[in-house]
Amino acid sequence: MTYATTYHSGYDTHTQKAKTKAITPTVKRVRKLDATNQRCKRNSKGQTAVCTNSNVANGFLRTSFLPVLAETKTTQPCRRNAKMERDFYKSLSQLAKHYQIKPAQTQFYNYPYNIALALWDTQKQLKSKIRDWEEIKLIQDSRKTFFTSEERYNTNATLYYIPIVPLYRLLKNKKRKHNAQLLLSVCCYLYHGVNIPYYRQENSFLHWQYDMLKEYLTNDDEDTSIYQSEFDQAEWIGDRMEQKIFNPANLTYFKKRLNCFQCKDILDFDCLKLAKDAYALLEQYPNENVFRNGKSNEEADEDETENILTMDYYVSFYADGKGFLNENLIQCVNNELQEYVEIEEPCVLKRFNGSDLTEKNLDFENRLFALIEELIYILNNF
Repeated sequence: MTYATTYHSGYDTHTQKAKTKAITPTVKRVRKLDATNQRCKRNSKGQTAVCTNSNVANGFLRTSFLPVLAETKTTQPCRRNAKMERDFYKSLSQLAKHYQIKPAQTQFYNYPYNIALALWDTQKQLKSKIRDWEEIKLIQDSRKTFFTSEERYNTNATLYYIPIVPLYRLLKNKKRKHNAQLLLSVCCYLYHGVNIPYYRQENSFLHWQYDMLKEYLTNDDEDTSIYQSEFDQAEWIGDRMEQKIFNPANLTYFKKRLNCFQCKDILDFDCLKLAKDAYALLEQYPNENVFRNGKSNEEADEDETENILTMDYYVSFYADGKGFLNENLIQCVNNELQEYVEIEEPCVLKRFNGSDLTEKNLDFENRLFALIEELIYILNNF
């Protein structure tokens, strides 16, 4: 089914004025061109008509050409030596075994074309096969030459904000009591197990945003009664729902609620599938949280850490996805996130230097963020 209508945060490439939707500034990953490319002027006479001899076969159409040797940022500058090439192919063999790819036979080409061709072929295979592959680098330190690989989950500049007010209303709906209990167990897992921030916690990013917005709107000269009522609702419901979500009994009875649940309509099927996915994630990754592999997309110095947008800024529980308060909140969040130049995302780095490889991967993150999107969709559209 269609996933959640999640909001886009303020660190992408195309900025637009919006109350609730995407506002996305530039990050280092993408840069605009300085000027528009100019085409060559056309010749009014056109080209001379040429045709091949009818006796000549067009065999070149079936020919594949090797890539042209070009300067690349994938490798660090290095001089040719036998040890470097031995280390290169040894590391390449380890990488190929780990990712289960078959590297091209390039040892018979001259240096440095053999290295460039192997890199080109490896990158091409990884890009088509590995879901979260980001890049490989060829590193040369004082002792050896080896590959490093980066796998990164792309959040696509999305705000993963889970609304709480719709869950409260669902709990008040007697016809949807069992749906609400299932979703309550899911939220309890996300709260306790996955460690997703809650907007009523004073140390959370959204608590700070709500406080600033409340101070600004309620001190305005215009009529603020509509904002005040939404603030009161967000705070009152938020506090009471946190007590329910915090209750570990929701995890204790999670499996029982799954087994006793009976589907009657589409919403029932959606809730049951979501809950099963969450329970499977809980069983397979009982001690993993959403921040376990968080890493920025650039190597930041110690004095630049304040410019990194951390994951707790765009993953959180919040009040509601509808209303005037939500519109203003999303606008404030995007304005705030535009100040950051780096974004922290789930990332795994692997070094193919002969040492034991980490078994880390991003399976947990892929399943978790898909689950959060589906939960947001259900809560916003039931």
